[in-house]
Amino acid sequence: MSWGKFSFRSWLEAGAGFGIVGPTPFPLMLSRLKSLLALALPLTLVAPVGAADIPHYRDLFNGQDLAGWINVNTAPDTWRVQDGLLICRGKPIGVMRTDRQYENFILHIEWMHLEPGGNSGTFVWSEGTVPAGKQLPKGMEVQMLELEWPNLNREKDGRPRPIAFVHGELFGAGGLTTLPDNPRGARSMSFENRCKGKGEWNVYDVVCVDGVIKLSVNGKFVNGVSKSSVKKGYICLESEGAEIHFRNIKIMELPPGLAKPEETAPVVGN
Repeated sequence: MSWGKFSFRSWLEAGAGFGIVGPTPFPLMLSRLKSLLALALPLTLVAPVGAADIPHYRDLFNGQDLAGWINVNTAPDTWRVQDGLLICRGKPIGVMRTDRQYENFILHIEWMHLEPGGNSGTFVWSEGTVPAGKQLPKGMEVQMLELEWPNLNREKDGRPRPIAFVHGELFGAGGLTTLPDNPRGARSMSFENRCKGKGEWNVYDVVCVDGVIKLSVNGKFVNGVSKSSVKKGYICLESEGAEIHFRNIKIMELPPGLAKPEETAPVVGN
């Protein structure tokens, strides 16, 4: 190899990269290079990264039963598993939660409404209990509404509710606060309408890191919030009046971050 008048050999002979001043005999330079390589090679073998150390998806729902999930305030028959699907009948209103908390992660979840105007959602960084007199916990809600919801739940003057409701709105519930990327009041609405109606599967990928949430709807990131007042908590699935099906609920845990004790949901027993 050569760069004009300067060759790789002359570079070695000049002692470049080895802290050697002045020309060095080429055989001696090769000897030193071999010695350095002999020392460096074992270092590449000392602590190889194992598969367990690389972030990867694992199932939050195993397709067979409700292992890993805790019923918080719904009925025993609100949730069931059938043909590999997690089915919520929608009554009563409430949630079930994961059996432990999560801080930084990517949540993959697929959902399908069966009824026009169906209402549901998933909570992240949520508390594991529901306050007295309430039906839903404090947490960050990732909305899952069927497309007819704005028409079936009109304003008092008869106008349809904003279409933003049904395309993956993000908002803090129960006192959790955030800074919305695309504000609709305190909520963040998606920049693009991508959700599908009843009988069709929707895919959400929810990236949650250090108080920032980014939501992908059916293959495209379209919504987000930042500066969440809570950065670690439970993941909940919501029952809110209508049957909804879930499948392929997976999580990729990421390294811990900046969540302080006061930014962490209270730990509750199982």
